[in-house]
Amino acid sequence: MKYAYFPGCSADSTARDLYSSTVAVARALGIEMIEPEGWSCCGSTMAHQTNPDLSAALAAASLLKVRKMGLDMVVSCASCYSRMKIANAEIASSPKTRKAVAQALGEDYDGSVRVRHFLEIVLEDVGLDKLRKALKSSLGGMKVASYYGCLLVRPPEITGFDDPENPLSMDRLIEAMGGESLDWPSKVDCCGGSLTLTRSDRVVGLSASILAMAKDSGAECIAVACPMCQINLDLRQSDISTVTGRSYNLPILYIPQLMGLCLGLPADALGLEKLIVSPREVLSSVVQI
Repeated sequence: MKYAYFPGCSADSTARDLYSSTVAVARALGIEMIEPEGWSCCGSTMAHQTNPDLSAALAAASLLKVRKMGLDMVVSCASCYSRMKIANAEIASSPKTRKAVAQALGEDYDGSVRVRHFLEIVLEDVGLDKLRKALKSSLGGMKVASYYGCLLVRPPEITGFDDPENPLSMDRLIEAMGGESLDWPSKVDCCGGSLTLTRSDRVVGLSASILAMAKDSGAECIAVACPMCQINLDLRQSDISTVTGRSYNLPILYIPQLMGLCLGLPADALGLEKLIVSPREVLSSVVQI
C-alpha cells in the first residue's frame, strides 16, 4: 500500500502530534506514505474566502505533484482534506476555474487525483480485521466520544466520506480497539474553527457546548481528526472554565494517537506530551492483550 501523503502546514507547528502519530501508525500497519516533493499550502482556511480561483490553484499545485507520482493523495488534516476535495470538484466541474488554475500554475490540471483521508485508508484498505490482529493493547472499555466536526463529512456531495449527520468511521475504530464508542448528539457540531482568531468569544461558546455534551454523555476523552478542533477543545478548556465556571478536564486525542497506543507504539512517537489536558489518568484504561 503506497500513497502520496500531504501533511499540511500544521504538521510542522500546531499539529505536530497528529503528523507524528499518523506516520507512526502508518508504518506499523505497513502503509507506505511518500510526501510530494515541494508540496505547499492548500489554501485553508482564508484563501477561499477572498479569492476562489487562487484557493483552487493553491490546492491544485500539490495535486499536480501527486498526479505525476501516480498515487492517491492521503491527508490526515480534515481542513486540508476538505480543501483538496473541493478544489478537485470545482476544477472538474467548471471550465472557467480550470482555465484560471492552469494560468496560475502554468500547467493544466483536471481534478482527477483521488483524495482520501487517513481514516479511509485504515478502514477500507487495511481493514478492521488486519487492524485487530496488529493490536498489542486494548482501550479496555474506555468511553470515547468521537468528534468529526464540520469539514470531514461536509458537504457530503463533495467529501463522500461518511454520513453527514451521524458518521461512524471513528466509532468503528474505537470499538475495534476495545473502547466504548458513545452515541452522542454533538459529533458534527461546529467548534468555531474559522473564528479562532477573530471571534474567540464565539469559539469558547461553541466549544463549551461540545465539551459539555461529551461530558454529560459519559465521555472519558474525545477523539478528533482535525487540528483546529483539537486546539479549540483542548487548549481553550481553561478559558471555557473561566467563562462558564465548569471544569471539564477532558483529554482531546487524535484518533491516530489512540490507534498508536493500541498498536504498542511509544508515547513519544505519538506526541502525547503535546496535549494540554493530560491523558495520563484516562490512558490507564489501556491494557495489554
